[in-house]
Amino acid sequence: MVVVHHDADGTLWLDFDDGAVQSRMLRADPARLVLEYTRLMMGFLLLHPTPERVAMIGLGGGSLAKYCAAHLPEADFTAVEIAPEIIALRDAFGIPPDGPRFRVLCQDGATYVRADGDPLDVLIVDAFDRAGQPEDLCSAAFYDYCHDRLAPGGVLAVNLYADDPAYDVRVERIRDAFDGKVIIIDVSDAENDLVFAGTGSTFPPAFGTLVERLRALEPSHPIGLDIALRKFAQYSDGSHAVRRRRREASRSLVHRDRRTRSMTKRLNIRRPGSDTIEA
Repeated sequence: MVVVHHDADGTLWLDFDDGAVQSRMLRADPARLVLEYTRLMMGFLLLHPTPERVAMIGLGGGSLAKYCAAHLPEADFTAVEIAPEIIALRDAFGIPPDGPRFRVLCQDGATYVRADGDPLDVLIVDAFDRAGQPEDLCSAAFYDYCHDRLAPGGVLAVNLYADDPAYDVRVERIRDAFDGKVIIIDVSDAENDLVFAGTGSTFPPAFGTLVERLRALEPSHPIGLDIALRKFAQYSDGSHAVRRRRREASRSLVHRDRRTRSMTKRLNIRRPGSDTIEA
């Protein structure tokens, strides 16, 4: 079940009745990118500064859709969402109505990328349901179709749940589909990684090129693209592997601590120096 929450501070947010925030919006500024991962996802502009056609699989509260509609007015934008109940919330979340350059389709994203259509400059995959990421949107065939749907020099941007047991398999599928032309960056305030992949012969662009693009983009996109640039520059297969090992070690410690506390409660063990017994 999809749940919409209204906070006293003027924030509207969406989840699947499990507390995991899927989208967050300020009523006073609906197109503002509140969540860090959405600002980092717009880092695709450093990789393709002037996209003519952008598509996004997974609508949610429409944060990226609204931003692109407001700040990339010359781009043709298509959002693809399989769930009618999500699309039904578009007015509540201030998602613009369909028009000549903006539309929301009620369709399976896997079907969308397989269909014939104009080549895309940017394809965003940000699709989750209550169970996580649908396998149809993470398969090797799906990423192959994503590659084929992109124009030369096109960019794929994928939001992946970093703690998913199938994470490494999915990353390798993207690598295989794009001949290893990938960048993976972390989202500091969430358990997500963003994977960017390109069809261009030189991907990612040289650091100097990225800096030039940042300087040109910052006045019209003051959303912290410099943070995305820094993360792009720091990426390497080795650094990513180290970060994965650290994350897995940290997660193991958390799980071990939870098991210890659970056992303590079951056994009614008194903590050292405590005058009470945990219930």
